[in-house]
Amino acid sequence: MLRSGQKAFTLVEVMVALAIIALSLTAVATKMGRMIDTSNSMRERTYASWIAQNKITELRLANIIPEVSATSGDVDFANTTWHWRAVVSESGIENLFRVDVSISYDDSDDAIRTVTGFIGEPVIPGQSNRSWNRGSENSGPRE
Repeated sequence: MLRSGQKAFTLVEVMVALAIIALSLTAVATKMGRMIDTSNSMRERTYASWIAQNKITELRLANIIPEVSATSGDVDFANTTWHWRAVVSESGIENLFRVDVSISYDDSDDAIRTVTGFIGEPVIPGQSNRSWNRGSENSGPRE
C-alpha cells in the first residue's frame, strides 16, 4: 500500500514501457539476424573466390597451352561440396588465354562468384625472368 506522499507507476505507464522495450528488442534481433546473414554471405563468397583462384592456378601450373573449351567439376572445401566451371577463351592476343571460373553450390546453378584470370604460353622453368636480368649479366656485381 502507498502512504500519502509516495508515488508509483500506473499500469498504463508500465505497459507503455514494456511495449517500448519489446519493440527495441525486436529491432535489435532483426539487425543481428541481418548481420549474421551478411557474414555468412561474405564467408561463402570468400571461399568461392579462393576455390576459383586455385583452379586458375592449377591451370597455370600445368604448364601447357589450354584448349579453348569449358570444363567443370566438384570440389570439397570447408565441409561443403562446391561446383566449379572453367571457361577458357581466346583473349585476342596471341598465346594469351582468358579463363573464367564460376563457383556455385553443388545443387545450384547460380554462381556465387566468378573469377577471371589469364594464362600465357608456357615457358621453360626459370626462363621467365631472363628479360628482367638482361642488363645485369654484363654489368658485374653492384656496389
